Amino acid sequence: MQPTFRERINYKFERFLSKGGSSIFLSLTLVFISGFILIVGLRFILISLFPELSYFDSFLDDIWVVFLQMTDPGNMSQDDDAPFWLKTTTIVAGLVGVILLSMLIAFITTTLESVFFEFRRGRGRVLEKNHTLILGWNERVVDVIRELIMANESEKSSSIVVLAKEDKESMDNLIKKRLPNTKNTQIITTKGDYANINELRRVGITEAKSVALLANCSESAHESEKSNSDVQSIKAIMAIISCQDGHNTKPIIAEIFNKEKRDLIAYFNDKNIIALDSWNIMGKLLVQTSLTSGLEIVYSEILSFDGCEVYFYEEEDWKNIDFYDLPFYFKDGIPIGIYNSNSGLTLRPDHGTKMNNGDKILILASDDSEIRFESSQFVFPKDLPLADGRIAQENKHILILGWHNVAKIFIHEAGAYLLDGSVFDIMFSNPPDSLKAIVNELQQKYTNFKINLIDKNPLLLKNLENINPFDYNNIIVLSQDLKEQNVDKIDADTLLILLLLRTIKKGHLGQNTKIITQVLNSENQEIITQTDVDDFIISNRLITMILSQLSENPMIKLFYDDIFSEEGSEIYVKPAYLYFNEFPQKINFSDVMGVANKRNEICLGIRKTKLRKKANSNFGISLNLPKDEMLHLEADDFFVVLSEDEL
Repeated sequence: MQPTFRERINYKFERFLSKGGSSIFLSLTLVFISGFILIVGLRFILISLFPELSYFDSFLDDIWVVFLQMTDPGNMSQDDDAPFWLKTTTIVAGLVGVILLSMLIAFITTTLESVFFEFRRGRGRVLEKNHTLILGWNERVVDVIRELIMANESEKSSSIVVLAKEDKESMDNLIKKRLPNTKNTQIITTKGDYANINELRRVGITEAKSVALLANCSESAHESEKSNSDVQSIKAIMAIISCQDGHNTKPIIAEIFNKEKRDLIAYFNDKNIIALDSWNIMGKLLVQTSLTSGLEIVYSEILSFDGCEVYFYEEEDWKNIDFYDLPFYFKDGIPIGIYNSNSGLTLRPDHGTKMNNGDKILILASDDSEIRFESSQFVFPKDLPLADGRIAQENKHILILGWHNVAKIFIHEAGAYLLDGSVFDIMFSNPPDSLKAIVNELQQKYTNFKINLIDKNPLLLKNLENINPFDYNNIIVLSQDLKEQNVDKIDADTLLILLLLRTIKKGHLGQNTKIITQVLNSENQEIITQTDVDDFIISNRLITMILSQLSENPMIKLFYDDIFSEEGSEIYVKPAYLYFNEFPQKINFSDVMGVANKRNEICLGIRKTKLRKKANSNFGISLNLPKDEMLHLEADDFFVVLSEDEL
């Protein structure tokens, strides 16, 4: 059936209007001009037929009056003295003008509102270069930005671009509230799908120096949500590679929950693409912290851009120096490993290892600009006798208050550290079937441990008193609700439990139970330190530190893989009495390093016990001290060392 003329006209008009605001504006303008011409024509006909109706000297004055009447009906009064028939054109001009101009003004207002709304959404093209691109949004994003701001302090100007599905205004408000001073770093936020190629091009993916890809849900989210997050991240990685014509040249650090999805990313065979298993690292760190106090503070400094960091450094001529003499050629810095393209990274190499030209060292230093290899050894440690003490191992009794997936990793990792027969008591209020199934699975898998589930509410004082918490070696405080995702609510429950434990502790002053808690929001650190907790792990902050470090230098992953693995070297905080028989000791830091070397360890710093509760003294931890600094050591002080084990 052939379309009618009217249908064809309607169709063409619809297609014309569908082109957007410009077509509507043009349509209204044409209607206005048409109406203006029609009214002027009518007025001209009347005056031509009846010349006595004209009361202006020129018809051009009539044209001008019609225009004024259509654009402003108040000008209709100019025709008060006009004859009756001319007044009809005045009335028509006023009515047509009011209708058309009202429509035009409404259209312009709506269009401007839409334009300003688009500006608020941040939908324009990002013109930054050499910026760090953060894709996605979760509770860790502010800490990631904070770390990157510290990393950029040495630069003149820098920028961070955040592309997420969140509303731009809410992102900006949160960042301004939590980070009022961004120093020399500009923060640009924009709303969009970070797995979309066009959106990635809009935010300058090809000009970015690195990409941090955040999960869009928390670890406590449902498995389906975490799976969706992983799929979205993998899609984003593929889109990033596609934007670079199939050849990725940028560090891409992605949070991936599922092991199979992390293995899938290995398919890209790209060392610049790192799938980070954040909570696996947290579980390992939790085990290490339960064995030795103060590790979280040590890692917070090493992994952060604030304080000492690890760097790769290469010298043209190492002069065939023994690796363990190398620290005394650096006024700032402690070498902890050797890297070369053939053998990779070796932390704490064997004694007698010589430095070869072409080798790089991994060095702990205050800043890469301060690393300088001296032409000769500037300090000589004394040859002091080694006490060679060892820590006696024993079965551990560990109380876990609450639950988090990190506890499952903790129990798994404990197999490499704790003796058979160690006990894990898990106290949880009304444990759901899912938790019972997890505990049952752990009981069957780790038959060398005793794993018990206690159905009691840890938030009640009498329940805690009944289990005698200070009969345990360690108390680990985790989330009290498996479904709770609000970090402040989780931390509030943690704080309440810590206060209850402090109340109970007053009657157990002779006990040496170590209390370890997981803190999700870094802003709650100061509150937590007031509860006499021995150690706290700021999970979200540590994860963001690792993400930020890797985005700046993906090679640092070699270091993480070693210190957080079951085998190889790890960082420990060991008592000073393992090294010396007599106290106090008045020696310089190079002497301490020399004594640690006799135990096949590398000393990174010390911890003063009398300062362990003082946040403004970094809880007693001092890393990378000047080699010639004199120290006054007591028997209850500690050494921070890179070692094979905790003994």
